[in-house]
Amino acid sequence: MKILVTGATGFIGATLTRQLVEAGAEVRILRRATSRLDLLGETAHRIEHALGDVTDPQSVRAAMQGVGQVYHAAAYLGFGGRREHERLYRINVTGTAHVVDAALEAGVERLVHTSSVAALGRPEHHDGALDEDAAWQASRANTAYALSKHEAELEIHRGIAEGLDAVLVNPSLVFGVGRAGENTVQIAEKIRAGRLPAVPTGGTNVVDVEDVAGGHLRAMQHGRTGERYLLGGENLSWRDIIETLARALGVPAPRRTLTPGMALALGTLFEAVAFVTRGRPVMTREMAWQSARSYTYDNRKAVAELGCTFRPFEATARRIAAALGQRTGRDA
Repeated sequence: MKILVTGATGFIGATLTRQLVEAGAEVRILRRATSRLDLLGETAHRIEHALGDVTDPQSVRAAMQGVGQVYHAAAYLGFGGRREHERLYRINVTGTAHVVDAALEAGVERLVHTSSVAALGRPEHHDGALDEDAAWQASRANTAYALSKHEAELEIHRGIAEGLDAVLVNPSLVFGVGRAGENTVQIAEKIRAGRLPAVPTGGTNVVDVEDVAGGHLRAMQHGRTGERYLLGGENLSWRDIIETLARALGVPAPRRTLTPGMALALGTLFEAVAFVTRGRPVMTREMAWQSARSYTYDNRKAVAELGCTFRPFEATARRIAAALGQRTGRDA
């Protein structure tokens, strides 16, 4: 059976693709001609490449031909403020609609959709752990990215109503070995370089990218049609997350605390500077709002129904530190 992976050159998608190939799967990826293949490593030479983009329905349909299973991991994170809202919708929502339509047309056996805990919605007043049954509600705690992932889930359910067999997985904040300057790797890099001046007051759930990829495979095999599975490890404060990374990296953790008011002021300032310079803000008001709040998540459904296991964040932090050390050694 041939398997199609979208977003295979990204953080989660590349890890997923490597695990599929290691398991002996025949994999085709849909990627842009300009996509970087570094995260795939040697796996890039062991898979079939279909050039295109989820925003181009013709290339999606072509990539879907002869495919039995699909992992739709392509997405845009877009934490750059309001100017990126259109791009978020085009890639995350319209792109998912194209994947659903092509999968229905091709008659694929099953699709696993990479969603996010953000798609569960974040109420302004949070009491207790959120799980797969959380109902979306309008809240200023929901980012534009969260809204796009929620609407992408609606596209998956639209496909299910039209006969598609699909399962959804909702990773929390994903850490692991990745590309320099991207995703959560940036956090570890800033801690290591002493460029993280203060720690936010909130908290979230963290998970290892290897466990997220493994959860995708288990969802394909064991997940129930139309069900969400929350792929999350530990619920930690930002202080715990940053101090754990600092210990693994062998550097002191920042002592100062970034209060909610300070975070919002900085987000406003950085957005204004980015608007003038037409650059990407270091922090947005959305990011400031999120960092000041604590949200916890319950992974028991994925553990019970899929048989998922999630390693402690300390183990992930040590792996990240080792990779950064090797990278520095190569650059020396």
